[in-house]
Amino acid sequence: MSPPGDKREGSLEAPTRHPLDWQSDEFYDQTALFNELERVFDICHGCRRCFNLCNSFPTLFDAIDESATMEVDGVAKEIYWDVVDNCYLCDMCYMSKCPYVPPHEWNVDFPHLMLRAKAVRFKEQGASKRDRILSSTDAVGRIAGIPVIVQAVNATNKSKTGRKLLEKTLGVHRDAPIPEYHSNTARKRLKKHRHETAQRAKAAGDTRGKVVLFATCYGNRNMPSLAEDLVAVYEHNDIPVAIAEREACCGMPKLELGDLEAVAAAKEKNIPQLAEWVDRGWDIVTPIPSCTLMFKQELPLMYPEDPAVIKVRDAMYDPFEYLMLRHKHGLLNTSFKASLGKVGYQVPCHLRVQNIGLKTRDLLSMAPDTEVQVIERCSGHDGTYAVKKEFHDISKKIARPIVNKVKKSDVQQFVSDCPMAAEQVAQSLDQQPNHPLNLLRRAYGI
Repeated sequence: MSPPGDKREGSLEAPTRHPLDWQSDEFYDQTALFNELERVFDICHGCRRCFNLCNSFPTLFDAIDESATMEVDGVAKEIYWDVVDNCYLCDMCYMSKCPYVPPHEWNVDFPHLMLRAKAVRFKEQGASKRDRILSSTDAVGRIAGIPVIVQAVNATNKSKTGRKLLEKTLGVHRDAPIPEYHSNTARKRLKKHRHETAQRAKAAGDTRGKVVLFATCYGNRNMPSLAEDLVAVYEHNDIPVAIAEREACCGMPKLELGDLEAVAAAKEKNIPQLAEWVDRGWDIVTPIPSCTLMFKQELPLMYPEDPAVIKVRDAMYDPFEYLMLRHKHGLLNTSFKASLGKVGYQVPCHLRVQNIGLKTRDLLSMAPDTEVQVIERCSGHDGTYAVKKEFHDISKKIARPIVNKVKKSDVQQFVSDCPMAAEQVAQSLDQQPNHPLNLLRRAYGI
């Protein structure tokens, strides 16, 4: 059995993304879903270019090769769910491998098909206690960050006994890296930035020269120094920084779970106030690539006709993207004082699919006597995938090429724009990870 049609060549046009029809009845129809899964799986079987990405494709191809017919029609439908579970929506197959994405007539969007399957299952069955907890970053962070609790939580997460208990009760792998929690959050540390300031701002090109920081769950409660580094760097470049009065999770963890109603609820909390900041003349930056992608791509595909969502999308920037746009117009401070040496830099998948180029590399390379070695491979982390007991070993296998490349090189430090990806890789290295914003701050000597 072969894919429909007789065209085997891929499209040479840039890939386009169709809106996610998540509010229609057909989207949740299981018969229609399985028909589309079989169609797309058959195309993937005939191509197999994505065999070395996530574990979804080896799972699918092994099932086909071991079936009675050695075709998709010989694969039991139960195995389809194994393929779905191994997809963590990195989007790399869509953006970098698949020749049959729209506008090709076969219209293959593997990540969004996996998302549809996750959404159908969530609507029909809900989710496990473990998955509900892991995707509830706001609630977990609020509880874990309570001053009288935070030390006990961090101590438990660092102890072998605590991790064994966590694995047994919640299915969180005992060796998976788990971030610390902080009661002194980024939003508390940046309290003075909660109100619009009258500082001078110079517009240039598409940038208006002043930004509101969406700190993110991770940047707020797990790594507040990330927000402090960003503010220090931006203010050193005469870019005023404000922080919104309120902030909810961007919705990416719930998206990966298939809980689209929870994504919609998060959108209703974040979009109105962010759109107000845009109306007042501010741009938006967020230091976690997954959160940036949520506002740049996923929410606009869920709400393509919502003007507030589109307004926020057009004003949302990756931190290094924004600084390099300023540099294009001669507004970047290039008086670097310190060398960063040789840096191993892993480009997170959710940054790669934003198609903004290697802005982090370009900016760090401006520091004197600095060489940035780029590693464009997946860390296998995906926020929750790597911490789950059943997927942790697979995630480490996915990250192995990065680990091997760093070990064989003489890089002095390893960084990634995604702190979770950095921790995943660094766990197998003899060095602690860092973040590019901290390196940039160090290069400025501030």
